[in-house]
Amino acid sequence: MKKIVVPTDFSAAAQTAIDVATNIAIKENCQLVLLHAIELPSSQSFNVEGEVASVENWEQKIISMKLIVSARHKLARLRMQLENAGANTICELRLGNPFNCIREYLTAAKADLIVMGTAGHSELEEMIIGSNTEKVVRHAQCPVLTVHSGPATKHFKNIVYATNMGAEEQVFADIVINTRKMYDGTIHLVRINTPLNFESDVKVKQDMEAFARRIGLKNYTINTFNHHKEEEGIIHFANQIKADLIALSTHGRTGFTHVLAGSIAEDVANHSRIPVLTYVTKRRK
Repeated sequence: MKKIVVPTDFSAAAQTAIDVATNIAIKENCQLVLLHAIELPSSQSFNVEGEVASVENWEQKIISMKLIVSARHKLARLRMQLENAGANTICELRLGNPFNCIREYLTAAKADLIVMGTAGHSELEEMIIGSNTEKVVRHAQCPVLTVHSGPATKHFKNIVYATNMGAEEQVFADIVINTRKMYDGTIHLVRINTPLNFESDVKVKQDMEAFARRIGLKNYTINTFNHHKEEEGIIHFANQIKADLIALSTHGRTGFTHVLAGSIAEDVANHSRIPVLTYVTKRRK
């Protein structure tokens, strides 16, 4: 691992993400990038007939400059604190839509890990507008670690790995295994049995043992957990065993397919108070 990116809006949730990312960056001796995006007000205005007014708004320009200066000062203070803690840190300031800025930077920077804070949303908010964190989970080309604004551990000893055990899981399995090695922890493989997708404990154990051998897994347990919804089952199981981290892949669905099927990974990342590590293994239009 060479580069960890932490998008920040200077909120409490973002600070939690920075704390977790800093610990990983120091452990892995890699670069930590603090990324802040400022969505400036438009330089155009509209009159009551809907026509674009060409009059320049100097008040907006002054406000924009103040936002930029303030952000630079906040990033500089954060960088100094993190450098003093031993983290090799750089700061990036971008102008524009936050998600677009994050996506463009990640494409150019080739990050190895993104760490983001999330405070969670109501079901109505998720349906209508979603969140930048959910969008990043869905589209990112590298693993995404989401942490809730509440207290989060910096030592991921107990890792819940919810996997479909498919061939496409190999890359993500390697990431989970490396995470376990980093913290000398234990991986808890789990299958959530739902009424419409149920398998016997015997079958689950056989399949998981074969999967564990195939990916070279060490220090692991095999588990089944019954629940009416898979995403809620993952969270309840993780809470029950006092897990430090949940790991699961996502297919990165977009557009109408996403509206119909949703994403278990996004739902877990948005609602779990335990940090969640996700990775897009396959894309569907």
